[in-house]
Parts: sequence; C-alpha cells; structure tokens
Amino acid sequence: MSQKIFGLDPGSRVAGFGVLEVRQGAVKYVDHGIINLMSFSENFADRIFFLGEEIQKLLALYQPQDIVIEKVFLGKNVDSAFKLGHARGVVLCEARRYQAHVHEYAAREVKKGVTGRGSAEKEEVQSVLHSLLKIPVDQRKKAFDATDALALAFFHVQKQEQSRLLGRMREI
Repeated sequence: MSQKIFGLDPGSRVAGFGVLEVRQGAVKYVDHGIINLMSFSENFADRIFFLGEEIQKLLALYQPQDIVIEKVFLGKNVDSAFKLGHARGVVLCEARRYQAHVHEYAAREVKKGVTGRGSAEKEEVQSVLHSLLKIPVDQRKKAFDATDALALAFFHVQKQEQSRLLGRMREI
C-alpha cells in the first residue's frame, strides 16, 4: 500500500506544491512546482479564486491522503500577512473539501528537520532535498516556493516515521 503526501506552501502571488509517495517505508519523489497566481490576474479576489481551482486540480491529479501546509508566521508587513491568511484559508478549505488529513508545521521546524538547522537558508534546504530524494537534474531548477512545499511533505514523512518507531518502542 502506498501513501501520497502533498506539501503546500500557500501564497497570494505564488504557491508551491510538492508531492511524495511512501511505499513500504521508501520515500519516492513524485513532483514539485508552483502555481503562479500573478500570471492569472492582478486582482486579489481573482487570484484567490484561481488558487482554489488549481488546488482542486492538483488534488484530483495526485490523490494524496495527507496534505501538509506551512503555518502562518508573523511578518513585518500586515497587509502581506492578511493576504497570506486568505491564501491559507483557501488551501485549508480545499484540503478539507478533498477530505484529506491536514497537517501544519512551522517553517523553522521543517528547516531543522530537513537540514538540522532551523535557520537554514532556502538554498541549503533545496540542496539537501535534491540529494535525499534523488531529484532528477531536469527537475532541480524550480522556485524556492516549490522546494519549500516539498520540504513540508518530506518533514511530515519523517514525523510519521518517528511516531511509528515510538509506538513500536512503547509496545516492547
């Protein structure tokens, strides 16, 4: 039995997605990319609507059991934070509509889980993921939003494995 994990890095201009498959304990890279909302419209309401539609299409295509979303962080720009909140709301709504299990992690927690350092730069996270997941060379030149989403999915797989191991240890 396989399980698909869908990572989402929501945004009001660009949203990233990453997909992994776990089969018999092995993690396999499936895909990652971005949804460029700015190519659709300058109007915020239109972009948010388009985000929901694109999320629906991606969920139908990949059929994940788990969806992992980045938690909100406090930025300096209040307007950007509100817009990010709207994007997260759309993503959470579509995830629940799809009836997947929804998980949320903070960016710092994910960076630490992937690289060992919560303050890791995006380039470092990307490099580690490329290596660990054996991402094909032609798939490596993608935006950091896509890599961030892939990192969310990868971190979730790690957390699931830790929970399984702890459960086994308690049984012993």
